[in-house]
Formats: sequence, C-alpha cells, structure tokens
Amino acid sequence: MTPGPVTRAEAFRFWLKLGFLSFGGPAGQIALMHEELVERRRWISEQRFLHALNYCMVLPGPEAQQLATYIGWLLHRTWGGIVAGALFVLPSLVILIALSWVYMAYGNVPAIAGVFFGIKPAVTAIVVHAAWRIGTRTLRSPWLWGIAAAAFLAIFALNLPFPLIVLAAGLTGWLGGRYAPAHFRGSTAHSANASAHGPALIDDDTPTPPHARFSWARAFRVLATCLTLWAVAMGALIALFGWSGALAQMGWFFTKAAFLTFGGAYAVLPYVYQGAVEQFHWLTAPQMIDGLALGETTPGPLIMVVAFVGFAGGWNHALFGADALLLAAAVAACVVTFFTFLPSFLFILLGGPFIESTHGKLQFTAPLVAISAAVVGVIVNLAVFFAIHVLWPQGLQGRFEWIAAAIGLLAAVALFRFKVNVMAVVIVAGVAGLLVQGLHGIQAMP
Repeated sequence: MTPGPVTRAEAFRFWLKLGFLSFGGPAGQIALMHEELVERRRWISEQRFLHALNYCMVLPGPEAQQLATYIGWLLHRTWGGIVAGALFVLPSLVILIALSWVYMAYGNVPAIAGVFFGIKPAVTAIVVHAAWRIGTRTLRSPWLWGIAAAAFLAIFALNLPFPLIVLAAGLTGWLGGRYAPAHFRGSTAHSANASAHGPALIDDDTPTPPHARFSWARAFRVLATCLTLWAVAMGALIALFGWSGALAQMGWFFTKAAFLTFGGAYAVLPYVYQGAVEQFHWLTAPQMIDGLALGETTPGPLIMVVAFVGFAGGWNHALFGADALLLAAAVAACVVTFFTFLPSFLFILLGGPFIESTHGKLQFTAPLVAISAAVVGVIVNLAVFFAIHVLWPQGLQGRFEWIAAAIGLLAAVALFRFKVNVMAVVIVAGVAGLLVQGLHGIQAMP
C-alpha cells in the first residue's frame, strides 16, 4: 500500500529529529536516512534515493546534508529543501557552540585538559582510518595511486595550496579520461540492485513533480536569490568591520572552502588548516585538533568543525572586546556556518531539476575520480600533521608522548580491527585521558 502524502508538519518533525540523531559521519547519516525514508516510512523509493545520493556524492560539500536537502525539496518544494537542510545543521551548531564555549573558557582546567589529552591521539587514528577508507574505495588503478602520492608530496614537502592541488588533479583526470579512460573509471558507492521495500510515495515510476522540472526561469531565480543572499551578508560584514576584518575574511575564506570539499570534510581540513592556522592565525594547531574531536562527538556533518574554527577565531581575537568573548565567538561561528552551507543549498536547488531528468544516467566523471584520489594524499598529510603535534607536542626535538601513542594505537585497533563506532572511540579515549590526568595528579601530591 502506497503511503499517504507527507504533511509539512510531519516532515518538519522528522528533519528536526534527524538533526539531533545524525551521528556517525556521512556513512552513518546516509544509512539512517535510508532506514527511515526508504524502508520504514517509504517516502521515497530505493532507486530514487540512490539517484539523488549519487548526485550529492559528486558535489563539493557534505553529501548527507545535501541529500536531506534534495529529498526535502522533492517532497515539499523549496520550503522543504531549506527546512531539511537547515535542520540537519542547526542542532549541531547550537551544541557545538556550547561545547566550544566550555573548551575555550575552561580548557585549562586539569579534568578537561585530561579529556583532550586522550582524545587527540584518537582523532589522529580516526584521520588515518578515514584515509584508508576513502583510499580503498578510490585508488583502483596505478595512475590513481600516483595522483594520491603526488598530492601528498605537493602539500607535505612543497606546501602547495590545496586549491592548486585540486585543480591539478582535475586537469590530470580530464586528460586521463580522454587518453586512458580505463584507469579513471569511478565506482558507485551503492549497489544499483536494491531490494524492494514496498511501494513508495515517490516511487521509481512516479512522474517528476511540476516544481522539480527544469526551467531556465527557475534556475535564474535560484541563482539570483543565492547570490543576493551572499552579497548582502558579505556586504554587511564589510560595511560593519571592513574588508580586512576577521568576520569578512572568514566569510570569504569559507565561501572558497565550500567549493573545495570534494571527498568530504577530511578533504578540506588541510585547506582550512593552511588558512585558519598558518595564514590568519584564528586558532592554534592543538586547538584545530581539539575542534575536530568536538566535531566528531556532535550530530550533523563533520564539516561543522568549521564552526569551531570560527568560534575560536572570534574568541582568540576578541572581535567585540574582552568583555564580549562569547558573543563574538558565537557570531563568528554563525558567520562561518552560513557561508559554508549556502553553496550546498545552491547546488541542490539549482541542479536538482536537471538531475531529476537523468534517472539512471549519472556517473562519476574522470576529473572527479582524480580529485578523489588526490584527496587521499592530502588526508594522509593531515594524519601526519596531527601525529607530529600529538606525539611530539614540544616539537620533534622534544619528549615523545608514549601514553598518547598507546591511546592512538588502541584507537586504531578499535577502528580497523573491530569496526567500533567513531563516537565511541572518542568517548573512551577521553575517559582514558581523564584517568591518566588523575593518576598524574595523585603522583604529584606531596
């Protein structure tokens, strides 16, 4: 029996609940949406779900959030897409602002410092696991292995900017697709032979609804609206704080970052590190690692770690004065979130109608395959960067942290061998760090 129409109130309640339960990174979030929307509620069929997912996976940006936006738009027009995409992010933003405040205000308290001592090596293991997971899915030919190695050397040894690496990889993939196509074939992440779950509200043969049909007039309205929103927000920041002000620079920087997140959040983190830590000095390298740990323990897309970067930048630079640190940090976090996610809504609302006309035809292109391979190299570089700062916190000439190394090794075993959930690994590592801090405190007592 085909489900009845979904009301806006029912959809709102579901997307809000999803925003608070979307732990586990993109794979876990997509699996949760599949279970709820395809299997249990049957709002959309398996094939239509996978078709939308394949489009989201070739876009820059968080694919799980974009998939929620796509399905919400398909169900309830532009209103539905905005609500679904926004509620996927807003609970995470609120929670992350609260946790970031605790970290920035009380991070030097021994108990909290101990928790982060344990979390940092676990995060290093998580990044290594991410590189392995993406690499096994992406590096399917010697050419792609070569691109990954070249990307690692380019960012590790030559310190080349991440956008340049992405452009070079895309050009290599375009040439490879023309002259050696067999080496640049992508692989779909999900099987096309899906099992049936009964008739769905939006089924395989359901005609595309009128609002989801492509028209140039609608495309122009969407593009003009998104560009106007961006221009108004950026113009306000420049008018209030100047082009060189931290908030305007954050808006511009994270707009660029939003177009470079091929391969997920881990892919863009090296670029964010280069800009936020080395160029603008919004936060320190240890704070960047701690921010990633906070991002791993909150619901929503992992790219929400950029909200922590904004929060730390607003706090460290006291943008509104020493008496308004929390306000400045919260405003900066909201600014960064807005400019990071606005392009995701543009991609879905602008490209969705075209994708709805191409059922069964969407494939990964050779340039995107090459970019995905380069992403593996830059993630490995990120893991090396984290490992150096965690294991030798005073520099390579300083003391080696054996306890941190042991926690990181155990976290790696849990991830690789026993497939333990990332959030569980982070929590256990934090408890281990707290215990180590307690033992050190006991030993230091007279």
